[in-house]
Amino acid sequence: MTKSALQIARAAYQPKLPKALTGAVVAKEGEPTQSVADQEEIKKLFPNTYGMPLIQFVEGEAKEFAPMNVGVILSGGQAPGGHNVISGLFDGIKKLNPANKLYGFILGPGGLVDHNYMELTADIIDEYRNTGGFDIIGSGRTKLEKEEQFEKGYEILKELGIKALVIIGGDDSNTNACVLAEYYAAKNYGVQVIGCPKTIDGDLKNDMIETSFGFDTACKTYSEVIGNIERDCNSARKYWHFIKLMGRSASHIALECALQTQPNICIISEEVEAKNMSLDDIVTYIAQVVADRAAAGNNFGTVLIPEGLIEFIPAMKRLIAELNDFLAANGEEFNSIKRSKQREYIISKLSEENAAIYASLPEGVARQLSLDRDPHGNVQVSLIETEKLLSEMVATKLAAWKEEGKFVGKFAAQHHFFGYEGRCAAPSNFDADYCYSLGYTASMLIANGKTGYMSSVRNTTAPAAEWIAGGVPITMMMNMERRHGEMKPVIQKALVKLDGAPFKAFAAARDTWAKETAYVYPGPIQYFGPTEVCDQPTKTLQYEQAK
Repeated sequence: MTKSALQIARAAYQPKLPKALTGAVVAKEGEPTQSVADQEEIKKLFPNTYGMPLIQFVEGEAKEFAPMNVGVILSGGQAPGGHNVISGLFDGIKKLNPANKLYGFILGPGGLVDHNYMELTADIIDEYRNTGGFDIIGSGRTKLEKEEQFEKGYEILKELGIKALVIIGGDDSNTNACVLAEYYAAKNYGVQVIGCPKTIDGDLKNDMIETSFGFDTACKTYSEVIGNIERDCNSARKYWHFIKLMGRSASHIALECALQTQPNICIISEEVEAKNMSLDDIVTYIAQVVADRAAAGNNFGTVLIPEGLIEFIPAMKRLIAELNDFLAANGEEFNSIKRSKQREYIISKLSEENAAIYASLPEGVARQLSLDRDPHGNVQVSLIETEKLLSEMVATKLAAWKEEGKFVGKFAAQHHFFGYEGRCAAPSNFDADYCYSLGYTASMLIANGKTGYMSSVRNTTAPAAEWIAGGVPITMMMNMERRHGEMKPVIQKALVKLDGAPFKAFAAARDTWAKETAYVYPGPIQYFGPTEVCDQPTKTLQYEQAK
């Protein structure tokens, strides 16, 4: 493999660890836990892994550990730092006993079911330290939810003598990890299952999981490019740039990038929902900012849009919910209908309000809502070109205002979608350290006989030596939600809190940013140099943990 100068230099970087993990550790148990909601239902579904205590690792006395084998799976979309989770896990189990082995299952959970694996040896691990991507073993989106899958997985775990399995993924993947942990515990199979919190979207977090890994790097990567576009925007002074950002279920990325770059407009999906805004309300808000800037002679600007916005507009959300349930129950009949007649068919089957909204949508958007589903049966909102939809509607409104004399400027739009560009970037120092610590913590949870836990590293705005490592029972994060038309236990997604410090800081500044050209240009991620440039956490974490 030909390596760039940066890859060669980064290979030598030794990630920082919490001080408590640098020597022998002991697990200090806290109070018993309960799920965030639906306690009785969750307890009934997870009798063997419910109510377990929080774990914190503190310095302890050295112990001898018998040799054991561990398996690891990368699940779902890529996030910067995944390779460092595996590196930390590898180094952790080798420190426990040099005879320990690590097996990687190829292309996600499907590799476990299909018995597709490889042993991860020191020479392989060393090639991937501090690199982006999941290419060491690949990832996949197979859902582990059927008993036959659990049994097929157990066959290969037994054959390889694997005592513990680490699943690195987002909320869906960690929900699967919890279900698997419960199943193996109920069967007394002697296989532990540990999760690690991954998602660039930042929506897997709570009091014990301060941030999901990859969020820091992805936001810094996007913010660099947004800053570049803002500078271009301020140089040419003739375009409005509509920039859609990843984040289908929450607006954490859009909010963080806004805090880093200070665009003229940033739409926050959660606020749209809370204020019961319609699509026209959003369009009017953007058009008014455009008109106000034009009146001051500024026919240019930047707009940040979270990819999941459509699902947060209450009227659209009701439509999508009815569509999801209807297509889950009538998918075969729908697929048998001629493509040209599918739109009419859906309109005839929906409630009056939703049928009217569906009929009013441009054909392309309507088709995306009804045809393109992800493996969980949900609308693939990233395929809906919200940035173009909004700019076209803004252009129409401004044209009407021009005739009325309410708009005196020019409006020309450029469109961007930043998604895959951020998922496999070389991890920032923060993510390199955080991910390595998560993997190392997972090895300690295994050594302490834990199952159904997620690796947790807290106090992340402090220097890494002061981070607090431990574990949180996955059942603690769960509630019941409707999926595919039936109620299922899932990890509760963390949305942007409108009463939280990050949103409040944004809300206090956005009117100024709308009028003025107050752009900030963060530049590329810095890996070498002063701590305040290289190791700073996200603005979100800084605001959330400000004393």
